[in-house]
Amino acid sequence: MLNVFWCILQRDLTLALRRRTDVLTTLFFFVIVVSLFPLGVGSERELLRMLGPGVVWVAALLASMLALERLFAADYDDGTLEQLLLAGQPLSLLVLAKILAHWLLTGLPLVVVAPLMAMQYSLEATAIWVMMAALALGTPVLSLLGAIGAALTLGLRGGGILLSLLILPLYIPVLVYGAGAVSVSVIEIADTQPYFALLGAFLLGGLVLAPPAAAAALRISME
Repeated sequence: MLNVFWCILQRDLTLALRRRTDVLTTLFFFVIVVSLFPLGVGSERELLRMLGPGVVWVAALLASMLALERLFAADYDDGTLEQLLLAGQPLSLLVLAKILAHWLLTGLPLVVVAPLMAMQYSLEATAIWVMMAALALGTPVLSLLGAIGAALTLGLRGGGILLSLLILPLYIPVLVYGAGAVSVSVIEIADTQPYFALLGAFLLGGLVLAPPAAAAALRISME
């Protein structure tokens, strides 16, 4: 099963790297949104420090959603998804490989670029490290939850709008605690450990529940 997992992961990464524009679109969207916001609210340092964590997290959430509709669409169009459904391996494991590939292509670049974006908001080194850690825990949860919505809306007309309506309410807790961890580190009024504990719990829960749920949704969509 592990060989199949790595095969699906390598395949998705290889295909995505052949279409670099799709990968770069997500990253450029994140950079543009985070960079334009200070131009709209002004250059007051304290205001930017307070708004920065929320802006970065909202931009990361929206950027992650850009690629969700394409998570299963290509395999659905060329018939690969039908072969995966007929394979003898657990479909949830194959779905997990595709989710991991999605995060490596969309979530991980956001974690790497976040420190550069945080400099525009005058965040200190401690807050920047907290932001990176929170994004590293939170963005995989966004991919896991988004996979369920992508599977449910697969093949539907106007699926992108429906996908947003389905998963945005599920994203709210991750957004609140992810941005909250960074905000707490900025104003230094409380410990960030509870926020990271909750993000870690979301991640563990998503790893256990999201792949089977997405696999069941794919079977429903293919019937």
